[in-house]
Amino acid sequence: MKQKTLLFIVALMSLTHLTYSQAQYQRSAVLEADSLLLPQQDLQWFRDAKFGLFIHWGLYSIPGKGEWSMFYYRNDIDEYKKLANEFSAKKYDPKKWMEIAKNAGCKYVVLTTRHHDGFCLFDTKFGDYDAVNSAAKRDLIAEYVDAARSAQMKIGFYYSPPDWRYPGYFFPNMYRSSAEKMKEQTYVQVKELLTNYGEVDILWWDGGSDEWLGAGGLEYSWEKAWHKRENDTPYTGDFSWEPLKLAKMARKLQPKMLINERGGWKGDFDIHEERFLTGKMDRLWEYCDNLALNGWGWRPIDKETLLSLEEILRYLVKIVSLDGNFLLNVGPDPQGEIEPELVERLEEIGEFMSKYGESIYGTRGGIYDETWGGTTLTDDAIYVHVLDIPSDGVIKLPATGEKIKTARYMNGNEKVSFIQNTHDITLKGVANKHNDIDVIIKIQLTPR
Repeated sequence: MKQKTLLFIVALMSLTHLTYSQAQYQRSAVLEADSLLLPQQDLQWFRDAKFGLFIHWGLYSIPGKGEWSMFYYRNDIDEYKKLANEFSAKKYDPKKWMEIAKNAGCKYVVLTTRHHDGFCLFDTKFGDYDAVNSAAKRDLIAEYVDAARSAQMKIGFYYSPPDWRYPGYFFPNMYRSSAEKMKEQTYVQVKELLTNYGEVDILWWDGGSDEWLGAGGLEYSWEKAWHKRENDTPYTGDFSWEPLKLAKMARKLQPKMLINERGGWKGDFDIHEERFLTGKMDRLWEYCDNLALNGWGWRPIDKETLLSLEEILRYLVKIVSLDGNFLLNVGPDPQGEIEPELVERLEEIGEFMSKYGESIYGTRGGIYDETWGGTTLTDDAIYVHVLDIPSDGVIKLPATGEKIKTARYMNGNEKVSFIQNTHDITLKGVANKHNDIDVIIKIQLTPR
């Protein structure tokens, strides 16, 4: 997955609609088609879930240099394919994965069904570059789906339309037939994923927008000579994934499935990767990042890059206070095992969630203040997440239309002094009496 968040271009120059033989598609509609959006009631579970587990696993796990290793190290395609002969998945146990996810407090899981290297963890009829024809000799996605359903975990499929094996990805105009073959592969395989495994809850695109096409290719101009097109500049050539067509197919096959915006269509929710927002969004959104900041795909554990519990909880509080979801990634090792250091940290998160989950799950974002923390809301409560105690012990909150019944620390149930008026709410004497990472105060409101 790309290391830097790709920003969507809000407005593209309108293009004249031509026939397929004229090699042009209408891109002005890529970010439109609101008729494809899910109704609010079908988004509810995702809004309430708040926390999910992202899993990157594939052939790239074998060299242990990250999921982009084939591209970064310019591996010969035929040599890289031989890794499939080593991909035995001997310790792959998706039931164990789901147990780890549940113990961490996750409500959904998203697994890479196919990354940019083109290798599929599922049984595809578009060629034989898949797990069934690897040393594993089985459909690993089928096992993943069965395990997730048994654990009552919502199911997410990550899928990458770009495929580095195709010259048409790098130079879509020059190698047009290659680009069209890559496009055909996408349509066939996405249909397989959304047809062969029952109900799917999330389709997590990556790289299916015009910003990605030809991103690794060279351009030439008199001003810049040879140069690479910038990542946030859209490809403007003739080829297109036809993202609305692809989105319509996905919606028809899975009517209640959430779709993210990285397929070219605006989708049901936005993704923010390795960066934060400065305020709330007016759309459903999710932030994804790594538990170990050494890559999405497996690399040997470096304790210096493993996020501490405090770092994770600070991320979580900021995200949920801004009304988003947190998708936290792990990369299992080549055999399919999630390393003990990662499991231990996930269990620590789970301990927090089991104790304070009511302040996270099913809430809506309130405010976020960099100086002390943020709030989450329900119909009858305000949860104040204090990450940094103010020196004067005073926290001011926006006014609420409901009368405050009580204000108490969730750890210890001690009362917190407050003043409520029509202008604001003031909490006084706020302190960290138990050395908590997140000091949570529950403000109970009088029922309406």
